[in-house]
Amino acid sequence: MGKKKVPSLVKDEKLIQKRREEMVKAAVTLFKEKGFHRTTTREIAKAAGFSIGTLYEYIRTKEDVLYLVCDSIYDEVRSRLQSEIVMDQPGINRLKEAIAAYFKVMDEMQDEVLVMYQEAKSLSDEALPYVLRKEIEMTGMFEKLIQRSVDAGNLSLTEKEVNLLAHNIMTQGQMWTFRRWVLQKEHTLESYTQFQIQLLLNGIAMDQTTTHV
Repeated sequence: MGKKKVPSLVKDEKLIQKRREEMVKAAVTLFKEKGFHRTTTREIAKAAGFSIGTLYEYIRTKEDVLYLVCDSIYDEVRSRLQSEIVMDQPGINRLKEAIAAYFKVMDEMQDEVLVMYQEAKSLSDEALPYVLRKEIEMTGMFEKLIQRSVDAGNLSLTEKEVNLLAHNIMTQGQMWTFRRWVLQKEHTLESYTQFQIQLLLNGIAMDQTTTHV
């Protein structure tokens, strides 16, 4: 499933990008406050700083705005991760640094991530598979880093376990956003990150022959 084409009456690509970025920023705030279904395109246009007529020059439906929101958030998360993570160097420290970088991105983009996961279910059958594939691609970044640690002898994991650990890392980063209402009362991002890294990696290193009562 390829990238969905969002129709625009405007031909200037730079202007399209600028206006849609303004829409996305406004929509994230509104979707967080009211939810996707209770937000109108008129409200999005007003919050973005232009008329409803101008809005419809750049999108066709409110669902197009939601798609642009999800697509842009995934792109931003991936871009930030790629700038922070050293993919071509093996070692457990590289993996720890990558986990910390991912959690930091989740912290910095809390509102965007929360909106994306709350409202993605409202995407069309055409758009949803593409957006979900981008999540799998991000998970794949961690799979590669974990596999490098396995190849370097730092971890002992099967292929399925590598995949599962990558998904666990993604989920623990998202949990900082989903349960921020309670977690941030008791934990800093640094303490949360340190504990999760210890839980994810030290737990794997435990002696598998240990008997638990």
